[in-house]
Amino acid sequence: MKNDLKAKLQNGEKTVGAWVTIPHPDISEALSTLPFDWFVFDQEHSTLDDQLTQQLMQAMKGKKVTPLIRVAWNDPVLIKKALDTGVYGIIVPWINSREDAIKVVRACKYPPDGIRGCGPRRTILLDPDYLKTVNDEILIIVQIETEEAVDNAEGILSVEGVDAFFVGPFDLSASMGLMGQITHARVQESINRVFEVGKRLGVVSGIWQGAGMEIKERLNEGWQMVALGMDINFLMDGAQNALMDGGTKNLQD
Repeated sequence: MKNDLKAKLQNGEKTVGAWVTIPHPDISEALSTLPFDWFVFDQEHSTLDDQLTQQLMQAMKGKKVTPLIRVAWNDPVLIKKALDTGVYGIIVPWINSREDAIKVVRACKYPPDGIRGCGPRRTILLDPDYLKTVNDEILIIVQIETEEAVDNAEGILSVEGVDAFFVGPFDLSASMGLMGQITHARVQESINRVFEVGKRLGVVSGIWQGAGMEIKERLNEGWQMVALGMDINFLMDGAQNALMDGGTKNLQD
């Protein structure tokens, strides 16, 4: 297994991606023709399961976009089943402590480095050397999305095997009693704290859109994984623009 996305990130490159939540292969097929670096197939806040996710991955065109899965919880069974689809990386939500992060890494790696069960299926079809290389090549991403996680960022991001973190600004704001107020000074301060810890420890940084700032500003700051949005938002934004440009606007004139 060769993970080009992980290599890019380790070389300090900046990347952009999208969340995929609509359970139809037309979506992943169409979006994969665009110059995204990665997709996150979201099994936490959508109806996607492993079967649907695998079908969406199979519909992707070419090999330029790297598929990742966000599992629903920090559960070794969920992580194992997600990895067996042949995905190149895992995002695990709600990581609040060093112990949580250790559990993630162990679930993602085969023995002796972890506890992942060895039942290769699709992965061997994709790469005969998968079992020899996957422990080093899989991209392991933890989500920082609570005030507790921010306070414990040093311990979480210093766990060997954690390659990247992804800030969830909306859950973070909620945990601080500031639901949805992602531009609030306290939320922004927490985001910056995690970013600085990750930078110092050499852990790749990821964030949802601009999280209260322009996307270009986040990239200029040095964030390496920035989600530009999700499929349903792209659909709604495109439809709204079409209505304003050629529909509703003209009807009102």
